[in-house]
Amino acid sequence: MAAAAGDVCGAVPGSRAGAGAAAEARFISSAKGKGLFATKNIRKGETVFVEKPVVSSQFLWNALYNYRACDHCLRALETAEENAQRLLGKSSLVLPHPEQCSIRKDLHQQCPRCQVTYCSAECRQAALEQYHHVLCLGPSRDDPTHPLNKLQEAWRNMHYPPETSSIMLMARMVATIKQAKDKEWWIKTFSQFCNKTANEEEEIVHKLLGDKFKGQLELLRLLFTEALYDEHLSRWFSPEGFRSLFALVGTNGQGIGTSSLSQWVHACDALDLPMLQREELDAFIDQLYKDIEKESGEFLNCEGSGLYVLQSCCNHSCIPNAETSFPENNFLLHLTALEDIEAGEEICISYLDCCQRERSRHSRNKILRENYLFTCSCPKCLAQADDADVTSDEEEEGEGETDDAELEDEMTDV
Repeated sequence: MAAAAGDVCGAVPGSRAGAGAAAEARFISSAKGKGLFATKNIRKGETVFVEKPVVSSQFLWNALYNYRACDHCLRALETAEENAQRLLGKSSLVLPHPEQCSIRKDLHQQCPRCQVTYCSAECRQAALEQYHHVLCLGPSRDDPTHPLNKLQEAWRNMHYPPETSSIMLMARMVATIKQAKDKEWWIKTFSQFCNKTANEEEEIVHKLLGDKFKGQLELLRLLFTEALYDEHLSRWFSPEGFRSLFALVGTNGQGIGTSSLSQWVHACDALDLPMLQREELDAFIDQLYKDIEKESGEFLNCEGSGLYVLQSCCNHSCIPNAETSFPENNFLLHLTALEDIEAGEEICISYLDCCQRERSRHSRNKILRENYLFTCSCPKCLAQADDADVTSDEEEEGEGETDDAELEDEMTDV
């Protein structure tokens, strides 16, 4: 969602956008908040920016089901072959062209106290310097009575897959400020994200926790306070402040997906092979995806969420001119132009997937109101304003069968 008026979104550590950047945040209106606008002409396929999140975290159920990711940047830790073996439940599987897998297991490191794993010494150090001193469980990692473990277990019992958020994103926000020398800078950074009214906050909490959300939110607040209370952030631990923090994460959290298997497939696609070998490899990959879908369903990637200052300024359009992706197999978000964008033009992404965008205006806005609390007024929706308020056939009849081409695209689009 677009952030409310405040500081320039580019002022975030780790973002590859600053002086000479192709885009900047601008205030649009009190109703719409900020938007992201091109500062120069951008060509179709061009990377608008690459952004590192201010904080991110793997989803708790995803981690519990052995989707192994770096505890800091979410880079997949399994090799492509190990990934495919686990998803298929077939330890004997051998992938061709293993050299196309980019995972470097020799670089992996663990925290010596709690044994969480990182993809590199750099990630281990970055986590330690930003938040891990506060959150390291040490020898209590498997102690169910430890306050942080109680908090995580309570969250898992309230928010089931498919996951869209994590209480640990909030925990890392608090831990970051507790560890920081310049606490006010971090508080100011987090305050850039979109805020909601009290009624809207309740709607977001309801969406994440279900019908018993009021009691569950209070339980989470008490556990959160027991685990992480800090006098400097006392407002975040009050009932109103905790609800606002919860809604901030629910509104602004950007999903992250990483996959070593997907990376391997992309690398294999780029190989220059004789025609017969190309056909054999493509057939192998097609069958692999069919078998994985049959065995593991839709949950294929290491998944989590993060807060991105620049990305959060991107408003929605049902005909987006840009899209986000994670081609580096970690938390680095790439915003890429889907068409030529002129200087001064607003850069919009879609909060809907490809299938949802093809539904009727009524169906699209039903999804947007339920999940993001707004009604779309993009050119496509305005052009269809006089259409009857009927639900799309696709929604009434179910999604139907996903064809093989769509399935492969969904599995590899990270």
